[in-house]
Amino acid sequence: MRFAVLGSGSRGNATLVASNDTYVLVDCGFSLRETERRLDRLGVSGKQLSAILVTHEHADHVHGVGLLSRRYDVPVYLSDGTLRGMRKPVEAGFRLVGGQGLRIGGLGIDVVSVAHDALEPTQFVFNDGRRRFGLLTDLGSYCPMVLDSYRGLDALMVESNHCRDLLARGQYPYFLKQRVGGDHGHLNNHQAASLVNELGWQDLQHLVLAHLSSKNNLPHLARQCFVDTLGCDEDWLQLADQDSGLDWREIA
Repeated sequence: MRFAVLGSGSRGNATLVASNDTYVLVDCGFSLRETERRLDRLGVSGKQLSAILVTHEHADHVHGVGLLSRRYDVPVYLSDGTLRGMRKPVEAGFRLVGGQGLRIGGLGIDVVSVAHDALEPTQFVFNDGRRRFGLLTDLGSYCPMVLDSYRGLDALMVESNHCRDLLARGQYPYFLKQRVGGDHGHLNNHQAASLVNELGWQDLQHLVLAHLSSKNNLPHLARQCFVDTLGCDEDWLQLADQDSGLDWREIA
């Protein structure tokens, strides 16, 4: 199993997970042309996609879903709430429910409900029968159910959205600061690092920090928070950014 990131941030998100000939795209927040360009950079064509999984209906996650699905006849998997919240039409091939397990080609997928300011947001844990990869972004808090779902991973991509101090001192209006920093907003650096610490990280092959805010965070602040909390090597931490994403990472 392997994974790569087309881009991660407030201007567009998409993650690719693969096992043998199965390619699953999680979210598509870019235009069709930009999505194709970023897929090509990873050596993948839209024709190879087995499915598009949608976490929630916010534009930075769904902007290109409908066009990509129709162009390449790729089935879309999303919750009923996410479908209701979509502003652009999309034909849902499969409906997702938190706690559900499904299989797409060579990938098993566990659907996890999370706390975010969307109608029925979900996140995902993938497995190929041997290894497990967890994708966990766009949540403002976590509960024991989330912790249980993400234990025993071999690789994890986790949101480290904002620095509490930068958000507090920033130019966002008060209501937006409350939304971003609230229980249904986004994890800050300290929350994300504490989450990973609770899960246990020593057996992870890859730990990727994602969805960093361009206005309320800085890569070195996110990294340092994880180093201080986990005691891990800074060079071991990986970062998925907005423009270059993250190249393929193998989970051996």
